[in-house]
Amino acid sequence: MTTHLVWFRADLRLHDNLALAAACRDRHARVLALFIATPEQWQAHHMSPRQAALLVSQLNALQQALAEKGIPLLFKQVADFAASIEAVKQVCEQEHVSDLFYNYQYELNERQRDAQLEKTLNDVVCQGFDDSVMLAPGSVMTGNHQMYKVFTPFKNAYLRRLMDGLPECVAAPSVRESGPLTGALATINIHYPQEPFDEQLFAADEAAAIARLREFCRHGAGEYEQRRDYPAIDGTSRLSACLTLGVLSPRQCLNRLLAEQPQALSGGAGAVWLNELIWREFYRHLMTYNPSLCRYRPFIAWTDNVQWQQDEAQLAAWKNGKTGYPIVDAAMRQMNATGWMHNRLRMIAASFLVKDLLIDWRSGERYFMSRLIDGDLAANNGGWQWAASTGTDAAPYFRIFNPTTQGEKFDRDGEFIRQWLPELKEVPGKAIHSPWEWAEKNGVTLDYPRPVVDHKQARKTTLAAYEAARKGA
Repeated sequence: MTTHLVWFRADLRLHDNLALAAACRDRHARVLALFIATPEQWQAHHMSPRQAALLVSQLNALQQALAEKGIPLLFKQVADFAASIEAVKQVCEQEHVSDLFYNYQYELNERQRDAQLEKTLNDVVCQGFDDSVMLAPGSVMTGNHQMYKVFTPFKNAYLRRLMDGLPECVAAPSVRESGPLTGALATINIHYPQEPFDEQLFAADEAAAIARLREFCRHGAGEYEQRRDYPAIDGTSRLSACLTLGVLSPRQCLNRLLAEQPQALSGGAGAVWLNELIWREFYRHLMTYNPSLCRYRPFIAWTDNVQWQQDEAQLAAWKNGKTGYPIVDAAMRQMNATGWMHNRLRMIAASFLVKDLLIDWRSGERYFMSRLIDGDLAANNGGWQWAASTGTDAAPYFRIFNPTTQGEKFDRDGEFIRQWLPELKEVPGKAIHSPWEWAEKNGVTLDYPRPVVDHKQARKTTLAAYEAARKGA
């Protein structure tokens, strides 16, 4: 009897899992699953404690779901990716594995690990799959067979490909001939810092993720365009963490969206959420063709000449939500408390760090990864480089968010701000966006910091720094 081994990484699901489906296609093969925790590698990549806790929850749910299919999940914990290669090799030797199945990861260290593994496994057939994307990197290119550098042409080409034929979802595997596994399963835990997460906000297992996807596509996707920018409204899907850890596939998201909102592909209701899925694809494709992005390099080379300010006090104020700009502070406190931040607020908070404080975007990128439950290298890097005007399709460097007017526009009455800044609860109405102006007019003392910078002056300083960097390139 042949033995197939499925190495789970960021794909913790049974449904629409290309590697798992391929491993189970031979009904007579013995199928084993493997997950390897690499805490030192995760630490180096700034995995957040909440993401680690979510991973543990979803991993235990996966173990149970696999057992019901008759597939045992082997668990190993080693230091890093280099050690994981040896761990896979040992399992293959001990279990007489003939074929290894896994889904590709596109980050540089992960690609190097897989390449080294294939060299190491002489007698095992390695089969990899483009599972974490709707369309594989390299399948959406310019007429000159180059990777797109601007999102809109990429999106247009991408939509044309989808209209030619949608990527199908594969079914979860059937129960193996040997039947479900019997007996109690040992609880999997990982030696890595963990912080509890809210299961009402983040799906703790595959069934909950699928239910959340269906509910959002049926009731939320059609109104997403109108509701997505307002943090006081529950107008987003909150499915990003499910995609990051692979409890959902993007193909499931696409097919469920079109089942509920069939006009999304032609620009109708649901099209804006589809657009967000394509942004996710864009950043993954881009990272595959520009691996330097995994090494904290800017896409636009001259922006590396910007003379950043090294102000640890201001960086700490930003991290702790004490900048004196309410919308920025509420955003940071939301992330610190829950592990998640509303997407509009991610742009506002990132712009403030880079364009108001003139602090290196890489400091913000690392901090977001260390706190976010949905931290994903490609999306996080892409978002930060967009905000910092250092990346492909970036906001021009002279376009700088005004944090006060952003708050007035997207949290007009301060409902979201009051939720996260209770010290401002007495500030009335729209005055909450400039609380110190109100406090001084009314002789009130606030338990809230004064602005750490003057936005108008900061804007001038930032423009000068970028212009000097561009001229010096």
